[in-house]
Amino acid sequence: MMGRQRACLAEALYTGYGRLREGAVALDAVEAAICLLEASGLFNAGIGARLQLDGSRRMDASLMEGRGLGAGAVAGIKSVRHPISAARLVMERTEHVLLSGPPATRLALHFQLARQASPTPAQRKALQTDIRKIGPQASAAGTLRLFNTLARRRKAGLETVGAVALDRAGTVAAGASTGGVTLMLPGRVGDTPLIGCGCYADDEAGAVSMSGVGEGIIRLAMAKTIVDRMASGATPVAAGRWALGLLGSRIRGQAGALVLAPNGKFAIRHNTPYMIAGYWNGHGEPVVKDKYE
Repeated sequence: MMGRQRACLAEALYTGYGRLREGAVALDAVEAAICLLEASGLFNAGIGARLQLDGSRRMDASLMEGRGLGAGAVAGIKSVRHPISAARLVMERTEHVLLSGPPATRLALHFQLARQASPTPAQRKALQTDIRKIGPQASAAGTLRLFNTLARRRKAGLETVGAVALDRAGTVAAGASTGGVTLMLPGRVGDTPLIGCGCYADDEAGAVSMSGVGEGIIRLAMAKTIVDRMASGATPVAAGRWALGLLGSRIRGQAGALVLAPNGKFAIRHNTPYMIAGYWNGHGEPVVKDKYE
């Protein structure tokens, strides 16, 4: 699986940079790269999004551009193949920043975004098998106990997808897309659709896209925290290292960050055991690794 993920990330880098080479804005490159990852089924986003505890597939996404601080996001969207494109609709076709639940789904379908199939019977059966392994749960309190038990068994790698880009005009952009946490409680919202948490972009400071355990990322508003650190003069490497150190020391949180400065300098940082990610400047071959020091 990891080999297929690496190949997919390389293709996403080719796709995103290809848009920049054609003269597209950074936001177009970010959306194109994330759309490819959402369509791959290899990550916890788009058609690969995990099922929640009630058997539904709900997804979150956000994106932001740094010139005018335009931003859009969706939370708990269903039936849509590309939540990142739904987030862009919110940004460009409404006066809002974040739409959630059924209204977000209706907006996406109104603008005829591509649909994705409902969870298959096999996927629902596998979900029920996982639940039965824990034991019968009959009440709301039992459901909460079940969720907490499953949560302790999950690994840290949540496979949220994201991208950052810098275009010829000097504008930065960032985006992120996720299916949330496997078997999470319906109604839970993580960091991905929250501007300043899952992503942030400002031409005066830089762009950041986050991945990891959302509850910790939210508590420190990680994307904005890293961008603010760069605004104070820190390099992408230093800003990412400092913020992830703070996350680990204050709340024992785990995350990874794509960090890009307006001058093109960048860093990929994480305090998880690994983070499969890559970068490309248009020369040679894209670099894709599963661990960054």
